[in-house]
Amino acid sequence: MSKRTKLIAAFDTNSRSQAEEWSVTLGKTVDAIKLGLEFTYACGLDAVRAVSTGHQLFLDLKLHDIPNTVASGLSALAPLRPALTTIHACGGAEMIARSREALEKACPDEALRPRLLAVTVLTSMDEAGLHETGVNATPQEQVLRLGKLAISAGADGLVCSAHEIALLRDALGEKPVLVVPGIRPAGSASNDQKRIMTPTQAAQAGADWIVVGRPITRAPNPALAAQEIMAELASA
Repeated sequence: MSKRTKLIAAFDTNSRSQAEEWSVTLGKTVDAIKLGLEFTYACGLDAVRAVSTGHQLFLDLKLHDIPNTVASGLSALAPLRPALTTIHACGGAEMIARSREALEKACPDEALRPRLLAVTVLTSMDEAGLHETGVNATPQEQVLRLGKLAISAGADGLVCSAHEIALLRDALGEKPVLVVPGIRPAGSASNDQKRIMTPTQAAQAGADWIVVGRPITRAPNPALAAQEIMAELASA
C-alpha cells in the first residue's frame, strides 16, 4: 500500500465520563475517534464537541430520511467539524446529492468540509438478513449496487465490510474513501459482527480507515491495545 491505513477508535458508550476517560487515555495513539447514535442521543452535541476536542471525529449517525430533512440535519451537525460523517446509501441519489450540497454550503473551505460517507450494507447483515428485508441479493451484490449509486450521487466514500473492499476498488477505483468497521485483532471475539477481518487483512485489501471498538476500549490497557494495532497497520 502507498499510504498507511488509519485507525478509528469507536467509543460505544452512553456515558460522557467514560468517553472522556477514553479520549484522554488514548490521546494521539489513534487517528480518530467515532461517536455514534448511543453516545450522541444520551449525552448531546455539547458532549460530542467536548469529547472529540483534540481528535479527528467520525460522527457516525447514519442519517436516513427525506432529502430535505437529511440535508438540514447535516447543516446542523456541520459546526461540529467532523472529519467523516455518515448517511444511508439506500436513501437514494437525491438524498445523497442534497447531503453533499448541504455540507459544501455549510463548509465552503473544502479542507474543512466533512467527508460524506454512505453506508452500504451493515456489517451485522448477512445474506439471510438481507432476504428478510426483501433484498434478494448477496451482501456483495447489494454493496456494489449501493456503492456505485452513492459515489455517482456525490458521496466521498463508503462504509463497507472488509470483504467488499476489493470489489469496490475494482468497480470504483482508488478515489473513494473506504471506512471499514467489523475489524477484530486476531484472537478477539467477533461479538455481533458477521463479516470481519483483522487489521492487517483490511489494510492489505485497501481500507483507508478501519474502525475498532471493544478490542481497544474494553482492553485492560486501551492505549497499549491501540498502539499494537497501529504498529500492525504500519507493517501491513
